[in-house]
Amino acid sequence: MGKRVAIIGAGVSGLATIRSCLEEGLEPTCFEKSEDIGGLWKFSDHAEEGRASIYQSVFSNSSKEMMCFPDFPYPDHFPNFMHNNKIQEYITVFAKEKDLLKYIQFKTLVSSVNKRPDFSVTGQWDVTTERDGKKESTIFDAVLICSGHHVYPNLPKESFPGLKLFKGKCFHSREYKEPGIFKGKRVLVIGLGNSGCDIATELSRTAKQVIISSRSGSWVISRVWDDGYPWDMVFVNRFETFLKNNLPKAISDWWYKKKMNAKFKHENYGLMPLNGTLRKEPVFNDELPACILCGTVSIKPNVKEFTETSAIFEDGTVFEAIDCVIFATGYGYAYPFFDESIIKSRNNEITLFKDIFPPSLEKPTLGIIGLVQSLGAAIPTVDLQARWAVKVVKGTCTLPSITDMMNDIDKKMRERLKWFGTSNTMQTDYINYMDELASFIGAKPNIPWLFLTDPKLAVEVFFGPCSPYQFRLVGPGKWPGARKAILTQWDRTLKPMKTRAVGTPLKPCLLCRWVRLLALPILVVAIFLAWIQ
Repeated sequence: MGKRVAIIGAGVSGLATIRSCLEEGLEPTCFEKSEDIGGLWKFSDHAEEGRASIYQSVFSNSSKEMMCFPDFPYPDHFPNFMHNNKIQEYITVFAKEKDLLKYIQFKTLVSSVNKRPDFSVTGQWDVTTERDGKKESTIFDAVLICSGHHVYPNLPKESFPGLKLFKGKCFHSREYKEPGIFKGKRVLVIGLGNSGCDIATELSRTAKQVIISSRSGSWVISRVWDDGYPWDMVFVNRFETFLKNNLPKAISDWWYKKKMNAKFKHENYGLMPLNGTLRKEPVFNDELPACILCGTVSIKPNVKEFTETSAIFEDGTVFEAIDCVIFATGYGYAYPFFDESIIKSRNNEITLFKDIFPPSLEKPTLGIIGLVQSLGAAIPTVDLQARWAVKVVKGTCTLPSITDMMNDIDKKMRERLKWFGTSNTMQTDYINYMDELASFIGAKPNIPWLFLTDPKLAVEVFFGPCSPYQFRLVGPGKWPGARKAILTQWDRTLKPMKTRAVGTPLKPCLLCRWVRLLALPILVVAIFLAWIQ
């Protein structure tokens, strides 16, 4: 074995990193605080400190073909959007198939990670762990942090005057598990993200009244997209990304808003984002519009102040006799086991090259996997991050100079502020980011070459879903089954829905909708030319 690598966390990021270390001949040791793998997807009926927590009813927002490990498809009979226990089942099978469990030390807390005295020469770290009350310190050649970003709740109580006077229950959404205890209650949910909308719609069936308070609004879209196909199988593709990157911003913004409003007008439902042109991550909820129509959920602006029993909103309206306030206000980033100045090199903001490596370290032996957020699934993202990061640690890929890395970080930050705004500086465009990482290791598909050598595959790759298999088509880590997986991805998508056969299942025509889109301007030009003649 080669260099010794400490991996912190055994969720999907940690498992991907263990596998990548083994592929590169490194020696991984993974430390997991809990007694099982899965991280976020491992459901527990109570919130555990220092560990991600989900509610019982959580389903995936990404479809199975878009959120698998790139060489390990889900079983074809699995539903397209999966309950958390299905995802946990898949993760467990993956870990066993790849023989990863023997590299994990469970019930082990990492208490500190410190540079060795000779770090500038060796790049080594002292990693101190605790297990059964005993501490142990071990030297590692590299540390890859895979602890996720759904651990430390953001609870901005200081932003709400009078909250200390409120006599009802008040807690963060990470503590929410199921709706039964809220029967007949009056509940205020603060936050219009995925968790807030899920919890509000679920509570609307049992609670007496549910109100969502939103500071800035959100785009709310359905998992069911055009012609009934999974949203990301239609929406996340290379052609649309090409158009977004090359069309004038005014046209791109118009097209984006048109797609977001395809099912309903957000203005009519009180959901419209204050800045509708920003590509902030949409909320995926199939029930919220219907709940608003039926009056079981109401949308209100930000809370101006609380009293002992009520909330006064910025529009002057009041929600009286509140029993419970649930803060669905997201999470912060924290790494209590090491000096965070390493990754917060300026303005107390996280500064990472390609969202993985701190640029100012003397040696590139510390990386963070799974911190970045994009409009794409986490599993293929962390798989590609881990593949590149491990090569950097090994020394087969090198990082640019500190100046070049900082210039790249500044450039990317300007782009993010333009597309996503200031609310989430870790958000990025999925396909552009994946292609960038893949190009570092020679795994980016060559689209023009594909059109010359394999047109059938090229059409699927460029116009079809940008599924994870694309990043195992070529280069190191190439999977022989990638081509077949891409050409059969719609078969696996339709398979679980064929429980009552009615005619022949219909796959989408990848080019038809773009031909229809282009037909209108062509017709307008033709009419104009005929008129002027």
